[in-house]
Amino acid sequence: MSTYVVGVDSSTQSCKAVLVDAATGEVVEERRAAHPAGTEVDPTEWVAALRTVTEDLLPRASAVAVGGQQHGMVLLDENDDVIRPALLWNDTRSAPQAEELLEWLGGPAEAARRIGSVPVASYTATKVRWVRENEPRNAERIHRIALPHDYLTWTLNTSGDLWTDHGEASGTAYYDPESKQWLRDVAEWAAGHAVELPRLASPNQAVGQTSTGALIAPGTGDNAAAALGLGMGPGDVSMSIGTSGVVAVVSDVPSQDPTGSISGFADASGRYLPLATTLNGAQVFDKAADLLGVSHEELSDMALSVEPGAGGSVFVPYLAGERTPNLPEARGQFLDIGADFSRETMARAMIEGLACSMAESLRKVEQQTGTRAQRVLLIGGGAQSRAFQQILSGVIGGPVLLPETREFVALGAARQAAWALSGASEPPRWEAADTVEITSDPTPWLLDRYVECRDRIYPETA
Repeated sequence: MSTYVVGVDSSTQSCKAVLVDAATGEVVEERRAAHPAGTEVDPTEWVAALRTVTEDLLPRASAVAVGGQQHGMVLLDENDDVIRPALLWNDTRSAPQAEELLEWLGGPAEAARRIGSVPVASYTATKVRWVRENEPRNAERIHRIALPHDYLTWTLNTSGDLWTDHGEASGTAYYDPESKQWLRDVAEWAAGHAVELPRLASPNQAVGQTSTGALIAPGTGDNAAAALGLGMGPGDVSMSIGTSGVVAVVSDVPSQDPTGSISGFADASGRYLPLATTLNGAQVFDKAADLLGVSHEELSDMALSVEPGAGGSVFVPYLAGERTPNLPEARGQFLDIGADFSRETMARAMIEGLACSMAESLRKVEQQTGTRAQRVLLIGGGAQSRAFQQILSGVIGGPVLLPETREFVALGAARQAAWALSGASEPPRWEAADTVEITSDPTPWLLDRYVECRDRIYPETA
């Protein structure tokens, strides 16, 4: 008789759950429920979605784990009631507080040494500080600070304990990835007083039980869960195109990048996951298709009908500000438009702009970690764009591997649940997803031109 586990992906847009055979990794059933839109969301909406997708799966499972969107701020009072709506990772209102934190930590080099990263508005500590400065009455009520996946794991747990894992903790800016400990002084700086933080769990540790008797694994952030779901090892790179764009590499050593390009996070296996995150991902495709009045398939056809370089035009895809590079007030722009600019060149330029943004992030990850990507795995909803696949391969000058479509965050959470259930020292070995190799003629000059044009309008990145 098979043993099943449940993996959950609570993302910005939706909550997905998969019921998986613990021995083989075969997905037996899937469920999905939508989340409210926006960068400020009531966490109880996430709980409702979680209950919807797991209500008929958890009774059949022996273990469960939750993967969730990183950085989001959930504030709880002394009665464990939610104080205010959660501020999500893509809410940039705390950019001034990120600058304050950077100064308080002693500058970029010291910040990278202490928290593994140079803080930006995405990080939880900056959001807590924003509440302290703008909503002092709410700040006074803060008793515990949780992240989205912590909060959801807590609602499943009959023990009442609040747990997190090292991968998720490393995105808060009040955690040291090298020593693998909380930095309580940073959390106190943010909140204005001492606060309670989740207990830190090792990757394969069981942290409680559900009301149905399923063991609860610690869960993790979405990027770490995706790496686990993909079966990534040292030197493997994942490039995820969803609401955001994320380039991550599995490493045996921590990263401390004083330039702020790379976030020195931990992963869900006891290793590290240095990554670069952009605020702009698949919405660039959505905006292009909407402006041109075409489907996504038609958008790809239009883009691929134009030669590389889009007739000299360049699109800087900062529709929602940007995090890598750190330009929270930036906006998307077209540059060097010529008389022959057409609907087709517009399509090509917009997709090339996103491909170059992601390729620049990959270049920075490789340079900072001193590694050369062994494999580049392209995942996420935006990975289905044929034009993006081919243009990206050309820009990075090498093959892109396209895994078969799976819910990799939920699958990684399920793998962690199976790991905690087994009690083994290593996660279970599941069959890797089949991949298709995409190769195009090398066009690395596109990246150089993109960077030159971008630096013209944002010289602070040069």
